[in-house]
Amino acid sequence: MDVLALYGLLVLTTLPPLVPNSALLVTTGVLAARGEVFLPLILLIVGGSALLGGLLMYLAARRFGAPVRAWMRRKPRREALLEWTSRRIQRYGLPFVIAIRFLPSGRITGALACGVLRYPVRKYVLGAGIAEATWATYSVGLGYLGSATTGRPLYAAGIGFGVSCAVAAVGAAIQWAARRRTLREPSEASGEGESGGTSKGGDGETGEGWGGRASSAAT
Repeated sequence: MDVLALYGLLVLTTLPPLVPNSALLVTTGVLAARGEVFLPLILLIVGGSALLGGLLMYLAARRFGAPVRAWMRRKPRREALLEWTSRRIQRYGLPFVIAIRFLPSGRITGALACGVLRYPVRKYVLGAGIAEATWATYSVGLGYLGSATTGRPLYAAGIGFGVSCAVAAVGAAIQWAARRRTLREPSEASGEGESGGTSKGGDGETGEGWGGRASSAAT
C-alpha cells in the first residue's frame, strides 16, 4: 500500500467514531517496526484525528444541547449511561474525562456529556488529548513491539489484535456492570422534583437534571 494512502486511510477510520480499525492500527505498528512508515508521524496522525473527531462531537453537543438531550432520552439505557457519565465528570473532572475514553463507546459518551454539561473546552481538549495520545501509543505500539520482539509480522499482528480484543472485552464488562448499577439506582429526577429542583443528587450535585449539571460544570 502507498504510504500516503495509508495515512489517508488512518485519518478516515480514526476521525469518525465507531469505525473499527484496531487491526489497521496494529498492522501499521508492524510496518513502522519494519521501517516502512515513520512511527512518530503515525502516532501524530492517529492521535490527532481521534482528538479532532472527539472535539467536533463535543462542540456539536455544546452548541445543540436540546436536540442532543432529546436523542439521549430516546433509550433508557443510553440516557442512564450518559447520566452516569455526567455525574462522574462533575465529581472527578479531568481524570474521568481521560478514563472514559477507554470504555466501549466512551469516546462518544464522554464527548457528548462534556458538551451538554458545557465542560470547559480547554480542560476537555487537555483530557481528550492525553487520552488519545495514550490510546494511539497503545494501539500502534502493540504491533510495533510485537514485530520488533518476535520478528514475525503476522504473528505480531495476531497478538496485538488479540490483546486489543481482550482489553475491549474487559472495558465492556466494566461498562455493563456500571450501567446495571445505574439502572438500579432510584430515579434522581424524581427526588429533585419533590424538593423543588434544589435537592442534591446521589453524588452531591445540585440543580435540575441536565440543566443543573450544565450550569454547575460551566463554573
